[in-house]
Amino acid sequence: MTDIAVLGTGRGGISVGARALLDHAELVVGGGRHLLDFGVEPERALALQGDLSEALDRIEKTDGSVAVLASGDPGFFGIVRVLAERFGSEKLLVLPALSAVSEAFARAGIPWDDAIVVSAHGRDPRRAVNVCRAHPKVAVLTSPAFGPAELAGALEGLGRSFVVAERLGEPNERMYEGDAAQVALMSWGDPNTVVVYDPARAVGAKGWISGRSESRGRWALPEGEFEHRSGMITKPEVRALVLARLGPGPGDLVWDVGAGSGSVAVECARLGAAAIAVERDGESCDRIRENATRHHAYVQVVEGEAPEALRGLPEPDAVFVGGTGESFEEILKVAAVRARRGVVLTLITLERVVPAAEILKGCGLAVETTFLQASRMKGVGSLHRLAAETPVFVVAGRRGEP
Repeated sequence: MTDIAVLGTGRGGISVGARALLDHAELVVGGGRHLLDFGVEPERALALQGDLSEALDRIEKTDGSVAVLASGDPGFFGIVRVLAERFGSEKLLVLPALSAVSEAFARAGIPWDDAIVVSAHGRDPRRAVNVCRAHPKVAVLTSPAFGPAELAGALEGLGRSFVVAERLGEPNERMYEGDAAQVALMSWGDPNTVVVYDPARAVGAKGWISGRSESRGRWALPEGEFEHRSGMITKPEVRALVLARLGPGPGDLVWDVGAGSGSVAVECARLGAAAIAVERDGESCDRIRENATRHHAYVQVVEGEAPEALRGLPEPDAVFVGGTGESFEEILKVAAVRARRGVVLTLITLERVVPAAEILKGCGLAVETTFLQASRMKGVGSLHRLAAETPVFVVAGRRGEP
């Protein structure tokens, strides 16, 4: 096998040099559409199908030159990774075209150095959806099984705008902009790329790193960073351990049940996760929204009584249960069954610790319980003393990765 020319295709076809490589290749590999568009003779054409193992084997057995046709920039969520893993990067000559993502943003007139790009092609789409919940500007590479309509249906009610770039560079290309309800009702052709963005933040502040992946700075923020009612807030020292046990990150969805001020939900969102705060008190819901806005975080607020309010929510990776009322055990059972990764709760009374641990264990979670006592130094005249905060039990249940 000689070197492999990986040729990106797009608007205007391919360059003269790329055309020469294509014409002289003994084997040309690509999607059926590409092979037809470039008039590749059947005897030297191989259409990509399934897991690509047949194509990779044929490439390895070919003595002459090989050309691989791919849309846009094949090094961006494309076939270059598969080829480099199998044959080594030194064997590849990559001639990219304009990527579908950059063209979609360009056609929409939106800057995208601060955008996050995710792929739902051949992957679990829920993580892509969660990134769209958590961030103001996301490009999604879709798949035939999870296209613009499915993506928009999962994001209805969140106030996002959608740009769908369908079959870019082809005679029947289509650009469409609308809201989730409109996109969800339409039929879409493959391939397509979807830009999901908050209209109020389409043009963000000037940054220095792509994807807005810079550190958000501190976490386990002081109480003064949040609006709250009469001290009804998870204390920073406790919140630090809760966040460590929840492990929120990009692609995750976290429920904050009995959210109060929403401090845990807001901190999870600041760490890159999508967050849903469930709270029965209307005034507290308003405070959660204020706190989310204050910290430039996206938090979906659901006003309602748990466990009923949890029934229709999307599947969480982790759940924090902060409020514990009469339905405590039922809430915990729902959380433990639905959570993909784990459940964390804080308790003050010893009588609830053992039953809570038993419920989590009964749902297949490994349980760790920590008694947390923090004291803060306070001045008494010219002297100082330690003032103890309310002691708290942190009960964490975790299952193996799904």
